[in-house]
Amino acid sequence: MIYPKAIAVKPLPDYMLQVDFNNGERRLFDVKPYLRGEWFSELLDEKVFRAVKVEGLSVAWPDGQDIAPDCLYQNAVLMN
Repeated sequence: MIYPKAIAVKPLPDYMLQVDFNNGERRLFDVKPYLRGEWFSELLDEKVFRAVKVEGLSVAWPDGQDIAPDCLYQNAVLMN
């Protein structure tokens, strides 16, 4: 299955992301479950977390942390 592509991302309080997809959906993704371990725990720094951007089919941060496209879409809650 091909999942919709992330086309915009906005960091929100409490380690949430608002993600717009190319199918017209806006979804809310909770990053908190991923904030374990040395690599992803860097995102606990709010400045780092807010540096999220769309990259490829999904979202990523400057040091390379990313969320798999299928995980991003399937685990996000529809907002609209």
